[in-house]
Amino acid sequence: MQEMSIKNFQFNFSGLTCALTVLLSFWLLSAIGLGWLAKSVLILMVCLVTLPAIAFFVFRWWLKRNLVEDNCPVCGYEFTGLNQTQMRCPSCSEPLLIEEGHFKRVTPPGTIDVQAIEVSSQQIED
Repeated sequence: MQEMSIKNFQFNFSGLTCALTVLLSFWLLSAIGLGWLAKSVLILMVCLVTLPAIAFFVFRWWLKRNLVEDNCPVCGYEFTGLNQTQMRCPSCSEPLLIEEGHFKRVTPPGTIDVQAIEVSSQQIED
């Protein structure tokens, strides 16, 4: 059986020394009249932690408002784009404008866009 002696008794202060160093630095700065510097460093560290999290949620909110999923009016291919932008269909390369949550064809001025309708023909007997 192993006896407990002072030689075998050890403490692990690896994590505690860093925290003690930071606290000692803040105390020293406050003691010599530079408490504002310690507070500004603390505020900077809080901002470095919180601002990326806030930015992540703001970006998700913006993306949810501006991401449009619709079908191409020419070929019917379904894809996603950003609202109020112009892009090409990945399937048929038709230039499209994304407005009000839908894809619209970009046509030169003076172009009349028509849709063909299939009409059944009947034979007339004489």
